[in-house]
Amino acid sequence: MRKKDLLRICLQNLMRRRSRTFLTVLGVLIGCCSIVIMVSLGIGMKETQEKLLSEMGDLTIITVSAPQKGKGKVKLDDALVKRLRNMDGVVGVSPKQTLEVESIRLLAGTGNRYVADWTSVVGMDTGEMERLGYRILNGSAPKRDGEVVVGEFLAYSFKDTLRPEGRNMIDRWAGELDDNGQPTQLPPPYFDPMKTALTMEIATSSGTIKLPVTPSGVVKEDYSKGYETSEGMIMSLTDLRKLLDKVQGPAKKKLPYDSVLVKVSAIDRVADIEQEIKAMGYGTESMESIRKPMEKEARQKQMMLGGLGAISLFVAALGITNTMIMSISERTREIGIMKALGCYVSDVRIMFLSEAGAIGLIGGVIGCIISFIASVIINLVSIGLSPENIPAAILGGEGINRVSVIPPWLLIFAIVFSVLIGLGSGYYPANKAVQIPALEAIKSE
Repeated sequence: MRKKDLLRICLQNLMRRRSRTFLTVLGVLIGCCSIVIMVSLGIGMKETQEKLLSEMGDLTIITVSAPQKGKGKVKLDDALVKRLRNMDGVVGVSPKQTLEVESIRLLAGTGNRYVADWTSVVGMDTGEMERLGYRILNGSAPKRDGEVVVGEFLAYSFKDTLRPEGRNMIDRWAGELDDNGQPTQLPPPYFDPMKTALTMEIATSSGTIKLPVTPSGVVKEDYSKGYETSEGMIMSLTDLRKLLDKVQGPAKKKLPYDSVLVKVSAIDRVADIEQEIKAMGYGTESMESIRKPMEKEARQKQMMLGGLGAISLFVAALGITNTMIMSISERTREIGIMKALGCYVSDVRIMFLSEAGAIGLIGGVIGCIISFIASVIINLVSIGLSPENIPAAILGGEGINRVSVIPPWLLIFAIVFSVLIGLGSGYYPANKAVQIPALEAIKSE
């Protein structure tokens, strides 16, 4: 029998009992919708968690520290930096050194009108900033002696000495906050640090050192890389060492670094590289300790939701089996005539399997379309019911947390799974149809 004839007979048989076919397809449709929507909610939950963690800091940064006293002789030095750079999966490494003094003040404006009573000053390999994932919002990384990169919110740590106490600082948290607790619109600071000369005033036991600094850029806040990205300053290690020599006197021996930042190529490699560094005897810190439990919890919920949806689809499979068995009992004479006319046994089996597979395919396709529409509606309700939010509800965007996320692979999986459920449900009825003797089938009324 030709494939064209098989397809025509398949469609005719499905249309012969439209109500029954419709109800069977409806069962598959509901099961498919359950799987897609349930899994999409789990994916949306995982995406929201990852966005929340990424706002807290870079997920691929590992901070390496020296072991506690008495727990090893390893130290943070250039030999370690070189060793870390040669590790597979590491894309950027930079040592960090903090300026440890009694007090640091920053002065700005005419007559040093604006004063920041404290700030964090850190030295690092500024040539590695791009590889380490530092985002320069304005300007560029330091390229010349005396240049620094200032934290995103350094300007808000200054107070105006000409204003009364209590009203002499700009509070960046005073305005409205978004769903993540971040200010929606920042009030303007007293001055732009990129356009204002800054002076660093360092108090030591032997006196006060004043040093002019030139901001070359503003870095995006990222606590995984350090507090200095928020309200501090970053300079080159060479400049920091010179500054330490002025403050503490020339060191006879090169001091070890305070910490080392390691940038990993991908999130899924952080745990392995962190474990490898720990095996070398160093302490480590990363977002992995927070991300891993959250990811595990999200995966468990996703599997649970997907399992509930799969149960609905398996119930629909029973409906397909029941429909096909009833169809065989009604078409016994037709099966006998087909065999008597010389139709191959395999053609009879393919005909019934095609009908079962078609029910699964139709239910899967319609179910995916309805699931996609339902996902968009769920996201619109979460984001806000307005036409301009439709693209964001479908594709997402910066600062937008979608409740339901349907990737293309999920739709393809749902359709293929529905077809397989249909074929699997029709296998037993198809074999039953094949085993009916031709003469007995022709005699039946």
